[in-house]
Amino acid sequence: MKDKNVGYLIKSINDRLRVHADAGLKSLNLTFVQSRVIVFLGEKGGRASQKEIESFLGVSHPAVVGVVSRLEQNGHVITFTCEKDKRNKIVQLTRLAEKVGTDMQCNIGTNEKRMLKGLSAEEAAELKRLLCIVEENLK
Repeated sequence: MKDKNVGYLIKSINDRLRVHADAGLKSLNLTFVQSRVIVFLGEKGGRASQKEIESFLGVSHPAVVGVVSRLEQNGHVITFTCEKDKRNKIVQLTRLAEKVGTDMQCNIGTNEKRMLKGLSAEEAAELKRLLCIVEENLK
């Protein structure tokens, strides 16, 4: 483990998290990225613009259009044009997605506990603090 660099370890952890998340979400007909959008919308009161979703995910407009389109096809969101600015498209959760979002929050908590297993509360807090610094350094 000492010969693995930090970037490799972060990528490896991310890949494993994605595999576990995708497996857990398969029964809900969702991918990890789609679930992140549902959680984000839930945190924003159930709706946000596609531009806000782009910013949150850090991806291009076409990528967000694809994710939102699949969510809409599966009944998790509806979209409509913003009344105040016709250039903006609003994405809103459906009741189906609201229930799924609650289930996903429980799964996130379970995965968080799994990742931090074996760490003391102080170690977990220090890990989070250090990861926040790394994230900020990369902005």
